[in-house]
Amino acid sequence: MSLSATSVDLGTYGVWVKRTDLTAETAAEIERLGYGAVWIGGSPDADLDLASTALAATSRLAVATGIVNIWSADAETVAASFRRIESENPGRFLLGIGAGHREANGPEAAKPFHAVVEYLDALDAGGVPEDRRVTAALGPRMLRLSAERAAGAHPYLVSPEFTRGARKALGDRPLLAPEHKVALGDDRARTRRTAREGLSVYVDNRLTNYLANFRRLGFSDEDFVDGGSDALVDAMVAQGEPESAAAELRAHLDAGADHVAVQPLADDGDLLAVLARLAPALGLTPRG
Repeated sequence: MSLSATSVDLGTYGVWVKRTDLTAETAAEIERLGYGAVWIGGSPDADLDLASTALAATSRLAVATGIVNIWSADAETVAASFRRIESENPGRFLLGIGAGHREANGPEAAKPFHAVVEYLDALDAGGVPEDRRVTAALGPRMLRLSAERAAGAHPYLVSPEFTRGARKALGDRPLLAPEHKVALGDDRARTRRTAREGLSVYVDNRLTNYLANFRRLGFSDEDFVDGGSDALVDAMVAQGEPESAAAELRAHLDAGADHVAVQPLADDGDLLAVLARLAPALGLTPRG
């Protein structure tokens, strides 16, 4: 495993945040806390203006998309946006792309693998280098594709057990940058409620790609009711005090990840407070 698969310096830990929650001020604070990257989730627009905003507000923070949805963001437009960003902030942007959810993208999304291949072809033609892009990957075919046609993989909603298998599938060279959610607190019942709320959109809506991956990890339909069983919630969301949550995140590194994108969950909506409490336990040093 090697971060050299991409020339973008992501650091060991980054932050995954929904595009609706990302502002210039949020990006600046994430950088100040010592995180190496911010991943823009929630299908950012093809103009990638939010990436430009985050880059302009920071000096060293890497910015990545997690992910641009191939069904809603035209590849030619995305490639042009990449070139613009590269000219403005060279070497700091990593383009993450993926097929999203079949349930949300219509009947044409029934064959996502071939659509991702065609999208990568268009990015090639548009001048987006392989080492400056990653793909969302859960299944074996998409993991292989991420190794062959991109810097590596950005799997979402996965456990360290998944990461271990993904590293074997990818081989040593490609980047492996999983996302993992965190809910801090000393009351397990409360953190599970927060965690279950964070999972419910995927579990209660029966999103095929995630449920299929959960099944590959040994979970069953019994785990997919009422927002997810305790076992599923505990596997997918690091909980407890910062030190214990950090240990769960480090388990991804022990399993073969190069970088972990932390998604903070908070019942009061104060995501930066979660990141601030977690940062020292991850060994991060505030800047400035």
